[in-house]
Amino acid sequence: MSEYHAVEHLDVERLLSEWRWLCPQRMELVARTPFADLFLRNDSGEVFLLNTAVGTLTEVAASEAAFREAAETRGKRRDWFAEPNFQVALERGLHPTSSQCIGFSIPTVFAKSGTSNKPYIADVYEYISFLGNLHRQIASVPDGAKVEIRVVPPRPVS
Repeated sequence: MSEYHAVEHLDVERLLSEWRWLCPQRMELVARTPFADLFLRNDSGEVFLLNTAVGTLTEVAASEAAFREAAETRGKRRDWFAEPNFQVALERGLHPTSSQCIGFSIPTVFAKSGTSNKPYIADVYEYISFLGNLHRQIASVPDGAKVEIRVVPPRPVS
């Protein structure tokens, strides 16, 4: 999982562009998961988990050193990095590159437990941006409420 701590090549501002409604402060990217969740450090040094699947930002460590130490434990590799799920994805032939992630055909926030949700390889910027926009739009919708999704083609650039 150490490859997910190598994030220097990723542009944190681009990754967070659609998440500024939830994460307005300046953040540095510390790590990421194979499933597009981000670990971010604020100016005070605390590390936060941006869970892109459910649209939450939660402090997970008081410092980057504490985060890195915890991230080496089996429990945190399971909880934070979904290591067992990643192993299953690898066995199914999903091998994301450093600029890709594993996405799901139905955003996890809408997927019903126990139903099939096809994983695929996605561009990390496009997938995280899509989820940020989606979660911004549903942030005030109560859990369990029905939503209608309309896909509108982009306007042509003139």
